[in-house]
Amino acid sequence: MRRCSSTCPRKPRKVATPTSRNASPIFRSSRSGLDVVTTERTQRHPGALSGLQIWLMAARPRTLPAAVAPVLVGTALAWTVGPLDWFAFAAAALGALFIQVGTNLSNDYSDARRGADTEERLGPVRVTAGGLVPPKQVLVATYASFGAAVLCGVYLIIIAGPVLLLIGGASILAGVLYTGGPRPYGYEGLGEIFVFTFFGIVAVTGSYFVQRQALEWEAFVLAVPVGLLASAILVVNNVRDLETDRRAGKRTLAVRLGRAKTRVLFAVMIALAYPTALLPSIFGSFNAWPALTLLTIPIAVALVRTVRTHTDGPTLNTALAKAGVLELTFCLLLTIGLLLNQQ
Repeated sequence: MRRCSSTCPRKPRKVATPTSRNASPIFRSSRSGLDVVTTERTQRHPGALSGLQIWLMAARPRTLPAAVAPVLVGTALAWTVGPLDWFAFAAAALGALFIQVGTNLSNDYSDARRGADTEERLGPVRVTAGGLVPPKQVLVATYASFGAAVLCGVYLIIIAGPVLLLIGGASILAGVLYTGGPRPYGYEGLGEIFVFTFFGIVAVTGSYFVQRQALEWEAFVLAVPVGLLASAILVVNNVRDLETDRRAGKRTLAVRLGRAKTRVLFAVMIALAYPTALLPSIFGSFNAWPALTLLTIPIAVALVRTVRTHTDGPTLNTALAKAGVLELTFCLLLTIGLLLNQQ
């Protein structure tokens, strides 16, 4: 075989670039914050997503029902006592939505800043880590979302008193510190407690309070199943991301407990939601209409089976969406049951 001299043409070597198939965004610390190298998706298809589509992706619309569902339950419960202030209902629902969006954006920014969202992540692309939106813009949008929530809260404070200032302030602070701050509690296995508290207990009782300026034991009881199902959504998310979270240093509840125990916890949370929702009816506060929630049991059983038997990202992404559907359907049926209680 003839040896090629130094003048012979050589086949160029392939050099890995940010546009290669498996490329991922790279974050480097700098004085100004994050330097982003965009992904193959944004470099090869810069016009594939419109600005509106990107911001909708950042808002994570699939999580928004978890914000509105408890407001529906709390307001329907208030309806069983007397007429409603519809402006208060609208302000509470919008405030909850803006807090949820602000929390999502804060999470997107903070996870990218800490390097937790990598190319190994099994969930949908995040706009900051994916290089779709500059980090500073995500941060500004976070402040804007929380600011809009504050405006909704001002009206609620006027009609329901300063206790709403405490509730709203705590909700926003909890949303920021979930993955932000020096020691985010979402990285320490406390995320499910946050969701149970603020998307269950606080949201349901707070929605009731803005209508009645008082609280009844039924509000606390009905907040429990709502909080359990909202927390179950996060459990599915953390089961899906267990391995990548462990490598990124996120000690979520799933990382702490392990996959097997987390699956058991998930099943228990789902199962407890049903008898808890019926307690006010059992003790005579309502008729049997809240038992409409039992119609969602087939969805719940299928969801528990999926989480118990699958570990792949696509299947668990579908399960995550179904967990949101379960909570929303459960809360809608509970709301209808409470409204029918008036008939």
